Amino acid sequence: MVDSTALATAILLAAASSLLFAAMLYPATLLRWFQRKRYQYEVTFSLYMLTPTEKFIFNSVLFLLLSLFIIAASLYLPEHMNIISKRLSYYFSGNEDTLSKSAQKVGQHVAASSLAPNALGDALAGQGRGFMEP
Repeated sequence: MVDSTALATAILLAAASSLLFAAMLYPATLLRWFQRKRYQYEVTFSLYMLTPTEKFIFNSVLFLLLSLFIIAASLYLPEHMNIISKRLSYYFSGNEDTLSKSAQKVGQHVAASSLAPNALGDALAGQGRGFMEP
């Protein structure tokens, strides 16, 4: 079975090699295409009205937000999709084994990540949740 990381790497390498191949075959066409995409980007977001400093600030913020979104999606989306697929299989099949295994895994993960009670009167349990003692 192919690992998802290896598959993603292969797809990215294939896309990069096809772009490089197209650049070697038709450099003027590719350059015009990039210029047209840059023009569409500037017209869509009205960047042609801004000064170079304002453009830099806007592009920096946009790059930061997009990179944070991509990092978050690559870190948390696979596990979330796994949980959703297990829930869907439980809803369709009614098999409790898949749900109990995932619940045990989540329980072990929470127990492993819980912090020890702190020195401030044991007021906080792991991950900032407050609790009351009986």
